[in-house]
Amino acid sequence: MSNGWHWFVVIGTALSLVAMLWLLLANRSAPSDKTTGHEWDGIEELDNPLPLWWVGMFVASIIFAVVYLAIFPGLGNTSGATGWTSTREHDEDITVHEERFAPLYTRLAALDPQAMKADREARQVGRRLFLNHCATCHGATAKGAFGFPNLTDEEWIWGGDFASIRTSIEQGRAAQMPAWGPVLGEEGVLAVTHRVLKFAGKDHDASLAASGEAQYNSICVACHGADGKGNTLLGAPDLTNDIWLYGSSIEEIGFTLRNGRAGNMPAHAPLIGAEKAAIVAGYVHGLRE
Repeated sequence: MSNGWHWFVVIGTALSLVAMLWLLLANRSAPSDKTTGHEWDGIEELDNPLPLWWVGMFVASIIFAVVYLAIFPGLGNTSGATGWTSTREHDEDITVHEERFAPLYTRLAALDPQAMKADREARQVGRRLFLNHCATCHGATAKGAFGFPNLTDEEWIWGGDFASIRTSIEQGRAAQMPAWGPVLGEEGVLAVTHRVLKFAGKDHDASLAASGEAQYNSICVACHGADGKGNTLLGAPDLTNDIWLYGSSIEEIGFTLRNGRAGNMPAHAPLIGAEKAAIVAGYVHGLRE
């Protein structure tokens, strides 16, 4: 934080502790027979000081606060006598964890895909790694969501073999569906939408599908192919099945054509390393069985 905020925190904290101590001691007085003036049912409330044990606990809490702030970072940019930081403690915990489980990761990552599927421990470790690093997007059951692929079906935009899955995890993927609205116009978007619906065997307008065929062959065939089967090398999805990452309604397909889509799978090798990526790939590879 800036020096201004640093001193604001330091001075504010120090004044608060001093003010609390002063308030506590300033209200100390000797026991007397004076009352607060409050009476109920013949019972009067004496104006006596707080019990000594209570005052002692309050003073002890202030002393504890001073000692704590001297040892740990709590006063602005002050690091404290020990130099402790939550970041350093986190990194140390990670290091201890990695050293403890490194032999396990090495052994499991060395298994071939079939052995990894059959190994119960590999599946368990893979699932835990998946839940920690992948479930945010793909869900705890790997069923995916709108814009996030289902990993349990037969649709694999970038390939579903072990090597392709591992590459996706380690290096990430970046797919780009251009916005064709300015090129096609609204009539063209509607026509190509019905051509795509025809590919998938869904209800469509035959005349619109026919008029959109030439535009599809001119614009879309380079990625999705003349038969609409897609291309795993380009991350172009198969348009002939009933699996739709961004929805299969006329409105949703039209939106995709008009505005494009930009899917991004982050590279996880820098985050989890090659061995963990291999174990996760083995787990994901076995989800379809």
